[in-house]
Amino acid sequence: MSRTATPLTDGWTLSTGDGTGPDAAPRHQVPLPEGALPVPATVPGCVHTDLLAAGLIPEPYEGDNETRLDWIGRGDWTYTTTFDHPADSTGPRDDDRAAGGGEPADGAGPPRTDLVFHGLDTVATIVLNGTELGRTANQHRSYRFPAGALLRPGANTLTVRFTSPYAYAEEQRERIGALPGAYDEPYPYLRKMACNFGWDWGPTLVTSGIWRPVELETWSGARIADVRLTPDLAEDGVPVLRAAFELERAPGAAGPFEVVVEVAGARATVLVPRGQSAGDVDLPVPDARLWWPRGYGEQPLHDVTVTLRGTGGDEAADVDTWHGRTGFRSVSLDPDAFRISVNGEPVFARGVNWIPDDCFPARVTRERLSERLDQAVAAGVNLVRVWGGGLYESDDFYALADEKGLLIWQDFLFACAAYPEEQPLYGEVEAEARENVTRLAPHPSLVLWCGNNENIEGHADWGWQRALAPGRTWGGGYYHELLPSVVAELDPTRPYWPGTPYSGTPDAPPQDPGHGTVHVWDVWNRVDYRAYADRVPRFVAEFGFQGPAAYATLRAAVGEAELRQDSAVLARHQKAQDGQAKLLRGLGDHLPQPSADDFDAWHWLTQLNQARAVAFGIGHFRSHAPYCMGTVVWQLNDCWPVVSWSAVDGAGRRKPLWYAVRAAYADRVLVVRDGAVHAVNDSPEEWAGTLRLTTRAFDGAVLAKEEQRVRVTARSVGHVDLPSELAERNDPLSCFLTAELTGTRAIHLYAEDTVAELPEARYAADVARTGPGAYTVRVTAETFVRDLALFPDRLDPAAEVDDMLVTLAPGESAVFRVTGAELGDPAALTSAPVLRCVNEAPRTAGKNA
Repeated sequence: MSRTATPLTDGWTLSTGDGTGPDAAPRHQVPLPEGALPVPATVPGCVHTDLLAAGLIPEPYEGDNETRLDWIGRGDWTYTTTFDHPADSTGPRDDDRAAGGGEPADGAGPPRTDLVFHGLDTVATIVLNGTELGRTANQHRSYRFPAGALLRPGANTLTVRFTSPYAYAEEQRERIGALPGAYDEPYPYLRKMACNFGWDWGPTLVTSGIWRPVELETWSGARIADVRLTPDLAEDGVPVLRAAFELERAPGAAGPFEVVVEVAGARATVLVPRGQSAGDVDLPVPDARLWWPRGYGEQPLHDVTVTLRGTGGDEAADVDTWHGRTGFRSVSLDPDAFRISVNGEPVFARGVNWIPDDCFPARVTRERLSERLDQAVAAGVNLVRVWGGGLYESDDFYALADEKGLLIWQDFLFACAAYPEEQPLYGEVEAEARENVTRLAPHPSLVLWCGNNENIEGHADWGWQRALAPGRTWGGGYYHELLPSVVAELDPTRPYWPGTPYSGTPDAPPQDPGHGTVHVWDVWNRVDYRAYADRVPRFVAEFGFQGPAAYATLRAAVGEAELRQDSAVLARHQKAQDGQAKLLRGLGDHLPQPSADDFDAWHWLTQLNQARAVAFGIGHFRSHAPYCMGTVVWQLNDCWPVVSWSAVDGAGRRKPLWYAVRAAYADRVLVVRDGAVHAVNDSPEEWAGTLRLTTRAFDGAVLAKEEQRVRVTARSVGHVDLPSELAERNDPLSCFLTAELTGTRAIHLYAEDTVAELPEARYAADVARTGPGAYTVRVTAETFVRDLALFPDRLDPAAEVDDMLVTLAPGESAVFRVTGAELGDPAALTSAPVLRCVNEAPRTAGKNA
C-alpha cells in the first residue's frame, strides 16, 4: 500500500475552441494569424503568458496593450498534453471503484489512479482519452477525478477545455438576474479572482488556464484525504494540537487502520475502525514553545507528521504519510474594541493590505513573495490583510508569514458587489471555504477570518437595497450564516468577523467608528488628508492615498515619450475614477501645484504628498492607542505598473510612501498634534529619557526650548503638553519645532510648505563609490532642508536607496546608501531630478492659488 504522484507539467499545448479539429471554431474571434496555434504551453500558467511566450501578443502591462487584449478573456481555450502511463498502474473501471469490484474485504486491491488539479482558472471541462471526466467552475478550489478506468498503457491524451469566463458569468447573470455592484463586470457570478476583471488599481486582463500544478496520483489500500490542524493553547497555557483527518479507502480496504500524529516530541495514535474514515485527537504538546508575532517574541515552528498504517499482519506497514508545519499560540478578538490579542497580549496592528502580486498568479514565485513580505517587515508591519477581491494565497505565502512573524487577516473572497446565493454558486462557495479553511488552519500567522470586503457597507449605504427586488439574495447569507458556521466547525480557535467595514451587528451602521472596523475613503476622494484627525476609530482596516509608481517603472511601462501629465497612455495606468485630478487636488495647500509641462515636479510632489498623507493618518491613529488598536494601510503592493495607493510598485520598487510608512510604523515614534507631543511606545520595554523641545528659525537660530523628563510604559502612549511659546508662534512662517527623545525625532512646521518661508536649499553633496554597484551620497545642509529624497532608479533601473524623506537642520548631515547601480557619472546622484527636496519645489512649480 503506497501513494505516488507524477507531475503532469510537460508537453502541453494551447489552442482555441474545443481543440478537437479544424471545425472546432471558438465562439469569439481570436485575432491571431492563421496557423499561429497551437503553441507550447507552460503549466502552471495561463493563456496570456503562453501567448506572450510564443510572441503572439505584446507585453500586457506596457502602453495601452491591456485594451488590445480583451479578446483573450472572451475566447474559449484548450490545453492538451500526452503522457505515458505504465501498464501495471492502471486501475479498475469507475463502476468497480464505486461498488468495490468484488475484492476481498480486507485486501488492498489494485492501485487507484486519480487526476488531481490543484487549481483551474476557471470554467473547465476535463477530457481523458476522449471521455469527459468532469467540469469545474471555481478558481479557488482543487479537484480530484478518478482516472484509472480511462487510462491505458502507453500514450494517454489529457485535454482541458476552458470556456470564456465572460460567457459563463454573463450566462449566470442572465439566469439569476443582475445585482448591484461597484463595477460593471460580471465577477460576482463566477468564483474567480474578482480583480481579474479590473479594479481601481488593476487592469482588465481576464485569464484562463491551469494556474496551479496538476498530477496523476496512484495509491492503493487507503490514503489520507485531508488533515486539519488547529494549534491552540489549553486553559493552563499548555500548547495543544487539535488534529482531525479524513481517509479515503479503496473498495477492498475495509479493515481498521491506525493514524499516528507526531509533533515536538508528542505522539498520539487514533484507531479508525472498520467502515469508518475519519477521526480526531487533541494532543498536548508540552515541549512546544509559543509562536509570537514579530516584535513580541520568536516564531518557533514545529514539523507535524500524520502517518496512516495498517493494524496487523502484512498491513502493519505505513500506508500514507502527511507532512506539515505549525506553531502554537492563542488568538482572541475583543469585538467591541476590535482588539486582536495573541497569547493574551493585545497587539496594535501595524498593517498593510495585500492584493495579488501579479495579474498572472503563476508567475509569483516563493522568492518574490519572500521579497515582498520582507519589504513589509522592513517597514515595521506586523499584520497583512489578504483582501477579498483577490485569492487565497499559495502555501508559500502563509509559510513565509509564519516564519517572519507576520499576522494574517484573511478575507473570504467577496468584494464590492452583491453576490447571488443561488446554486450552483452557493455550493461552490461552501466547497471553497471548507477547503481553504482546512488548508490554512495549521498556520499560526493566520489570526482572523473576515467574511467580505465592503459588501455589508454596500448593502447598507450604497443604494443596493433599492436595486434589489424583495427576497433577492445579496450575500448576507454567506457572511452571517454559511461562513461563520464553516469556521466554527473547522477552525474554532480563530475569530470570525462578518465583513469590513462592520460595526458588530447587522442593524448597526457599518462605519460606526466606535465599534468594529472602518474604511476611511472620504480622504483621497473628497477631503484634505488633515481630515484623518477629525475621527478616532477603533480600528482602521483601509485608508490610503495615491501616488505614481517609481520613475523607472513608469518609463518602462509607458515609454519615455509618454512621461507627460496629459499622456493618454499614462492615463491607462491610472484606474481610479478622476484619479489624476484627485492627485492634484490632494496637494491642497500642503505642496505647490506643478506646472502642466513639468512631469518631474508632478511625479515628485504627488509621490511626496502620498507619503505625507498616509504618515499623517498613521501618526494620528497610533497616538490614540489603546482606544484605536489598528491601522491597515491600503496598500502594500501592486499587480502591474500603475498610479495607485501602493507603497511598493508593480516592479517591486519602493515608493516614497514605503519610507514614510517605515518611519510611522517604527516601534517608537513622536507625534506632534493638538498642542502636545505624543510618545508612542509600541515596544516591550519602557521608554524613558529627556524630551527636548526646540523651536528654531529656518537659519538654525534657537527661538525657544524646553526639556522634560518622560517615562512611557511598554505598549502605551505618553502625552506631553507643549508650552505655549512652543505650541503657537507669532512667526509661524519662518520657524520649525523639533521634538527629540533618546534618538527619536519629530520635526513639525507651524505652516504649510506653500506659505512657509522656506529658504533656498543650500547643501554640500558628495559621492563615494564603496563597492561594486554601491555608492554613498553624503549631504550636509547649510540651510534648513525639507524632505530630502534620492531617486537613483532614474539613472539605473536596478538601483535602490536605503533612506528617503530626511529633513535636515543647518549643519546636519545625512548619508544615503545606493546599491545595485552602475553609473557612468556618479555625480548625477547629487543633482535634480535625482536628488530632490521641498525647498526646490517653488522654483519648478508655482505656489497654489
